[in-house]
Amino acid sequence: MEAELIRHLLTLLDNFRAKKALQESTIGRLCAADGEFFPRLREGKTFTARKYDAVVEWFSDNWPEGAEWPDSVLRPSKTEAAE
Repeated sequence: MEAELIRHLLTLLDNFRAKKALQESTIGRLCAADGEFFPRLREGKTFTARKYDAVVEWFSDNWPEGAEWPDSVLRPSKTEAAE
């Protein structure tokens, strides 16, 4: 399951970077308060469910206008984020 969640986060990163001219480390600092967040994921480091939810929520809140959200990743609804 964790490998699938890592794929989700990296998919969001790749799709986001395709529309925004930001470095991976900058996005990591913005979404996870950690510039090395994504490189560590690739190295197989772990993360909490809370961190996953926070990062996906950040991407959802900051998703580029007009860009399609990846079908493979469940997007949080506004009501879920508020709970």
